[in-house]
Amino acid sequence: MIGQETLAEFLAGAETVAGSHPYPRTRLDRVGWQALVARLAGSDWGLMAEWGEPDEVYVALRDESDGEIRIVSHRCFDRRFAAIGAVRPAAIRLERAIRDLWGLEPEGLDDRRPWLDHGRWPVRQPLAARPRDPSPTPFAYPFLTAEGEGLHQIPVGPVHAGVIEPGHFRFHAQGETVVRLEARLGYTHKGIAGLATGRTIKEVARLAGRVSGDSTVAYALAYARAVEAATGADVPRRANWLRALMAELERLANHLADIGGICNDAAFAVMLAHMSVLRERILGVNRALFGHRLLMDQVVPGGVAADLPPEGSETIKQLLYGLHKEIDRARQLYENTPSLSDRTQGTGILPSALANRFGAGGFVGRASGRGHDARRVPGYPPYEMLDLSVPMLLEGDVNARVMIRFAEAAESLRLINRILLELPDGPVRTDLPLRAGEGMAVTESFRGEVLVWVRVDESGRVVRFHAHDPSWFQWPLLEATIKGNIVADFPLCNKSFNCSYSGHDQ
Repeated sequence: MIGQETLAEFLAGAETVAGSHPYPRTRLDRVGWQALVARLAGSDWGLMAEWGEPDEVYVALRDESDGEIRIVSHRCFDRRFAAIGAVRPAAIRLERAIRDLWGLEPEGLDDRRPWLDHGRWPVRQPLAARPRDPSPTPFAYPFLTAEGEGLHQIPVGPVHAGVIEPGHFRFHAQGETVVRLEARLGYTHKGIAGLATGRTIKEVARLAGRVSGDSTVAYALAYARAVEAATGADVPRRANWLRALMAELERLANHLADIGGICNDAAFAVMLAHMSVLRERILGVNRALFGHRLLMDQVVPGGVAADLPPEGSETIKQLLYGLHKEIDRARQLYENTPSLSDRTQGTGILPSALANRFGAGGFVGRASGRGHDARRVPGYPPYEMLDLSVPMLLEGDVNARVMIRFAEAAESLRLINRILLELPDGPVRTDLPLRAGEGMAVTESFRGEVLVWVRVDESGRVVRFHAHDPSWFQWPLLEATIKGNIVADFPLCNKSFNCSYSGHDQ
């Protein structure tokens, strides 16, 4: 029957849980969940996120052919569930994290190692109905092995030479050539899902905006839209346009910083200095107009915290005029520096098939032929009115990821100008109805797709909160991409991905 019935038809015939907006949630029993896993093995539905509750596991899925999104859950009465990671490798680390946090056991998962839990937490399985006692000693993490003549190991981190977040990288190398790379993350776990439980919608908004600080607008927007979907709030048009304005300013600043950082890792420090100056101009305008350099706490459930001041449009237009010329000069400098191209072209190639298999988004996916963008599918206002262009390349190397950033920066400049020209009048915030419900939203951060799912009660408190960072699907691809390259090119490849530690670890 699996070969005769599509996944969409199978889900259509299952129990639908009331109160899930805007995407329906289907609840499956044990047999149904096993059937879901079997169907995913041969379907074109993509994995968006997977998370848990004390007695239930959830997965968000998207039909890549038409963009339909569904949430599926399964009550684990025996605290066990069939592992999606057995058929979709992108789910493996998600399910290891589910076991660490909620104590639900993924059956059929080959990788049994802890993921976020390093054996240093005050309790084990902290989000389970009955947390377990702490580990008496830190876990000795069994890294994967590699065999061959002349192999040696190079441990890097978790403390690094630069001012960056902690993560451990274990290299197996033969001479200078990388044979295997394995990352160990979890050092920046903050327990955000637990901290959010029982807090007010307003309090959780601050937490959501700090899941990954460089994507504060994207996370705050995803959270706000999820809450608005759960409660049925109708956001003013001007607020939606101002949200897009902030999101594009955030995207632009991050892309410029990344371009400079990649070039710096290729020993072209002048580009880092140049891009840092341009980024600082954007942050200065953010501070002057919105009160915060990174735009934290500006997007809130119901709208935005404050309107654009009267001089705001002219200030941003002056910023755009200078940035457009300077970014174009930087792109020409990048393309006409042979020593730089020699380092970036053909280095760290991510094949399109692998990018699609893991559902890689953002510049990582677009540089390898996967052109998905949440601003278009599923889409959210006001992007349906802005004629969004999504650049895409096929080479999949460091150079392609840089060129995608240049193209996206140019597109953000165009979008910001268009938003300022067409910004509607009206209020910028509305009160939220006191209504219980579940909501999920997807937004496009500069790294890719951010997903937030939330359940609220009628008193305006958050019952459950889950946020998914695009880095969950990109970290494993970095490990695959560096294979066969030299050790000295790892910083270059790593920065070209620029995965978030904080967003992943939460």
